[in-house]
Amino acid sequence: MGKWVSRVGAAGGGKAYRKTRPSNYYAVLVVIVALGLLSVVLSRYDYQHPAAASVTSGTPPAVGTTWYAAVNVEVCGVNLAPLSANTSTTSGLTMKASNVMQISPLSSADSGNHATLGQFGAEYPGLILDSSELAIPTAAGTPNAATTYHNGELCPSNSKYPKKAGRVIYAYWPSLSTTTPTLTTNPSSIKLTQYLRVTLAFDPTGVTPSAPSKATVAAMVVDQANVGTTTTTTAPTTTTTAPKSTTTAPTTTSTVAKG
Repeated sequence: MGKWVSRVGAAGGGKAYRKTRPSNYYAVLVVIVALGLLSVVLSRYDYQHPAAASVTSGTPPAVGTTWYAAVNVEVCGVNLAPLSANTSTTSGLTMKASNVMQISPLSSADSGNHATLGQFGAEYPGLILDSSELAIPTAAGTPNAATTYHNGELCPSNSKYPKKAGRVIYAYWPSLSTTTPTLTTNPSSIKLTQYLRVTLAFDPTGVTPSAPSKATVAAMVVDQANVGTTTTTTAPTTTTTAPKSTTTAPTTTSTVAKG
């Protein structure tokens, strides 16, 4: 019996085996080649459509996401003017009008767990957010000594808490239903979420910063509701153009002078 097995092995199997081996062998090769081509096609698609590939996976907000948050800046109990709009196309965390933050990550640097208030501060020109300093830049993104605050400095005399020592603090409400804010001195610990409300503050110890205004929250909700919608405009067929009139509402700005 052993000699027979040896002879069969040396001969490369029986006639039936020799007949079926080539077809099975080539079938496996075909499967391998097909899987390889499929892998190449999928990889090429993901490379050419990074947003589509990223938005469906990973920790939110992923690249391709568009969220909005409401922001407020408070100094010694007084709300400052809204941050200037930032229309940068190289930053995924920008400011719109009315203190509404747009969260539209462009890369791993500002998506997922990296999408924090600290990262927003790093991407907004001239803005400094850390545990001991709050610096609000000019509209041009340059430093402004009048709106730069450090722990231990006294509140301005025209503020709600004149001559009281202040400290940098950040208050945030993760959702619209949150009523009590969480306070922290670390902006990088605040994860950017949809409908987040956050206040950058310089207030005396024991003071809880106020939330973003109702107007800012309303603007945030409207912007979020408009995500993904499109508007089609049809040109008029008549040659008569109605006169246009523009009405500009007066604006007021609260300023807290240091000193």
